[in-house]
Amino acid sequence: MLQRNCTSWATQIVSFVNEGHGRKGLLIFQHLHKSGLEVNEFVLSAVLKACARLQAIEEGKEAHCMMLKHGFGRDFILRRSLIDMYSKCTGIHNARLAFNELPERDVITTNGMIACLCRCGLTSEAIRLFTDMSHRDVGSWNSLISGLGQNSNGGRALCFFGKMWFQGEKADFTTIVSALAVCADLAALVNGKQIHGLVIKDGFELYIPVGNAAIDMYAKSGCMEDARLCFEKMPSKNVVSWTSLIMGYGKHGLALEALKAFDKMVLKGVVPNQVTFVGTLYACSHAGLIQEGLTNFNTMIQTYSIMPTMEHYTCMVDLFARAGRLDDALDFIGTMPIEPDVKLWTALLSSCCFYKNEQLTRSVGEKLLQFTPQDAGAYMLLSNFYGLIGDWENVARVRRLMLDRGIRKEKACTWIEINRKVHAFESGDRSHPLYKEIHNYLVVLIERMKCQGYVPNTSLVVQNVDEQTKEGILFQHSEKLAIGLGLLSTMPGSRIVIVKNLRMCIDCHAMTGFVSRIEGREIVARDASRFHHFKDGVCSCGDHW
Repeated sequence: MLQRNCTSWATQIVSFVNEGHGRKGLLIFQHLHKSGLEVNEFVLSAVLKACARLQAIEEGKEAHCMMLKHGFGRDFILRRSLIDMYSKCTGIHNARLAFNELPERDVITTNGMIACLCRCGLTSEAIRLFTDMSHRDVGSWNSLISGLGQNSNGGRALCFFGKMWFQGEKADFTTIVSALAVCADLAALVNGKQIHGLVIKDGFELYIPVGNAAIDMYAKSGCMEDARLCFEKMPSKNVVSWTSLIMGYGKHGLALEALKAFDKMVLKGVVPNQVTFVGTLYACSHAGLIQEGLTNFNTMIQTYSIMPTMEHYTCMVDLFARAGRLDDALDFIGTMPIEPDVKLWTALLSSCCFYKNEQLTRSVGEKLLQFTPQDAGAYMLLSNFYGLIGDWENVARVRRLMLDRGIRKEKACTWIEINRKVHAFESGDRSHPLYKEIHNYLVVLIERMKCQGYVPNTSLVVQNVDEQTKEGILFQHSEKLAIGLGLLSTMPGSRIVIVKNLRMCIDCHAMTGFVSRIEGREIVARDASRFHHFKDGVCSCGDHW
């Protein structure tokens, strides 16, 4: 262009930022600044958006100064962008200052502040700010509901969704997607079905993101058949729709169905993306389909020119390791063009522990600890293994290392939905109103199971205590308490669904199988790794998890 004005510069900056090239957009912003042309609110909005994505605080502060200098300090859209930028770059303190300096607060800016507070984990503050609003719009409800859901506070998120509905507030498709996502996280099937009913009633089924969220909700609630039906009824589908279906099959251990869905997707002309291949590789690794996994991995690279990410490499290592081919897993790591990360080594360590390969467990475990992982899972795996083989000196060393590095073990928590209410249990939790009844029921049930061959796996308890105390600790695991409540509170013969935030332990897995046979119940357990469908004493995973 022979001549450029502010609009020309703004268009170029906005285009780069919206396409995900924020750094290029900021570079052009610097050229604009040097050119002497005045900036407008469109340029500053795009620049603040780029700074938020890149956490470029210095450029963000520069944009803030220019905003004030050119008289845009009262522009509410810019103010919201400014609050968002500060919350992502420096935390909530500067975002609060920017918000408090507002001469008046409109709904849009307050909604932005609610979202920022939730992003920083300050959900109580977000709720107070929401409650104090004199006027709310659908965006206010969306900011709070999605924010609570992202902070593992799904129960409260559903409460606010209910309040929104009862107060006659009109939900939009963003509200519906957020509410379905919360139901998916909690496996709150009854609530999810009600919300899906609203989707059909209000015509939201035409929106692809809503359909995708419904597929995910049914899959994560243990109803893969409903997820498939929902997928088939969608008037139009995109790559996310197919990927959600494939991921669902993989999590349920239905690897062959996942691969068939992938083949259909390709025949329909839908091009798979990186996430799709994570889904197919995950499915293969959790079903022991080594050859199919290798073929899929090569197809991704050779046919679709998709360069593997760490997630794909981790799935491949997991594929070999879960099948007991630990040496092949190590050889594969040696061929990787990138350095393995903590998650990959943790996946390998888990299988080394499972197959009781002491030499490899020690080697991989010590290598992993050199990375200074922040996830307590790696430390607990190694510590438990050392306890299993009686190496108490190394148990103490690993636990001491956790303390020195400020690593705290994530508490095991299990959820169960009964009569549209979600109940949460932590291990050793005695706070539930029905705890005594649950405990007494489990005591009798466990004695019945022992008569039929159940032997508590006390090797999982690394404390140096007697066997009876170890059994008592095992019986207080969160999934056992949740199953106990389910047995007490639901009709005989009905299905029980539980959700755990961590991987299901071996003892709880064995016990749940016995419960399903003795009580004549189908029990669906979703853990951090996959779904387990227990029926007549048998689990769908075939003990391959």
